[in-house]
Amino acid sequence: MIDLYFWPPPNGLKVKLFLEETGLAYRQVPVDIGACDQFKPEFLAISPNNRIPALVDHAPADGGAPLSLFESGAILLYLAEKTGRFLPRESRGRAHVLQWLVWQVGGLGPMAGQNGHFSVYAPEEFPYAIDRYTRETHRLYGVLDRRLAGRGFIAGDDYSIADMACYPWIVPHAAHGQDLAEFPQLRRWFDAIGARPATQRSYEGVKPTYPRTRAVLDDAERALLFGQR
Repeated sequence: MIDLYFWPPPNGLKVKLFLEETGLAYRQVPVDIGACDQFKPEFLAISPNNRIPALVDHAPADGGAPLSLFESGAILLYLAEKTGRFLPRESRGRAHVLQWLVWQVGGLGPMAGQNGHFSVYAPEEFPYAIDRYTRETHRLYGVLDRRLAGRGFIAGDDYSIADMACYPWIVPHAAHGQDLAEFPQLRRWFDAIGARPATQRSYEGVKPTYPRTRAVLDDAERALLFGQR
């Protein structure tokens, strides 16, 4: 059994996509980040960076004590190696998947995240920051669109953890100021993954996006979300 410590921002949904695709037995443990659950000692014990998702595998491959993991990219890699699925065994195919996994973790996710922060949550409007991150998100969409030309999925013909990592960050495209009509290959890929039964199960009951309008937060809510030191 696997415990998935989950809340439905994109990074949490990456791991849920994998678990639903493979049918691994898991228990979903909610971590309500709006209620400060991420700061509870029992959660920090497995996720010292106080971010979701986190995972505890009660039946690790080495047969030892339960294994806890944090960071969505590391979790996807661990699960792929545990199950032998969604990550090629041969070195060239594996390298292609891993480079795009790292691309998402280091590029698409952080840039789209800053896009959303300055467009929706910042205490005042910063036109330079909004423009900078919207443009960078657009550039990264273009990178992905060109990569998908002539390929079914990001790393080739087979669905992989690279696709699972990227898809949840494309779901809120409208909130990030992007129009998928500009990116036909990305649109095709996005629709194909959205049609997968495991994807539909993963997003059941999840609000997939949010409006590109400024959120109204009080001082306590803002301190909770952005006041950590």
